[in-house]
Amino acid sequence: MIGRSLRQALKDDGMAVDWVKDGENGLLSFESGQYGLVLLDLGLPRRSGFELLRHIRGRGDQTPLIIITAWDKTDDRVQGLDLGADDFLVKPFEFKELSARMRAVLRRNAGHAISTIGNGEIALNLATHEASYRGKTERLPPREFALLHALVEHPGMILSRSQLEDRLYGWDEEVESNAVDVLIYYLRKKFGNEMIRNVRGVGWMVAREP
Repeated sequence: MIGRSLRQALKDDGMAVDWVKDGENGLLSFESGQYGLVLLDLGLPRRSGFELLRHIRGRGDQTPLIIITAWDKTDDRVQGLDLGADDFLVKPFEFKELSARMRAVLRRNAGHAISTIGNGEIALNLATHEASYRGKTERLPPREFALLHALVEHPGMILSRSQLEDRLYGWDEEVESNAVDVLIYYLRKKFGNEMIRNVRGVGWMVAREP
């Protein structure tokens, strides 16, 4: 029940979510894809969260990771942090606290002190989902924000349709064939065609910092 509600809240916040329910499948999913952040429960069947965390960090993977668990002993928190977790949150919790902790971990990982990222022209507020470009500010719907976030994280890099779809959809969601085109159309309608550049036959990008 907690997993279902958490997945829906994350999706409503504009994130693509893959959810697995045991440590073995968690390890397989981790080895088959790249993730922006991991939420890890400790009390997993087949392979514990501690084992999974030890394996992830042991192979040198530094993906941001937050432990969420009902285990509230100090020794559990200490062990999780010493094994390489970036933060630790005990159930029950409010989603807005988890969301704030996720933003904080992602900021630290990217070297930012505040919840704003950008390329010099585009500024994204990760807390409010507001985007600013050339003096205009708009609060964006979740998937528009997720797409623009993906581009702004890698200014000057061309992202393909499939790379952008990975940021918009989880495993169990049907990918709409023209979703990327529609979202880019809406963003350009709000901010102008110059905001997002199309490289024909390859993908889309935003400019590097001027």
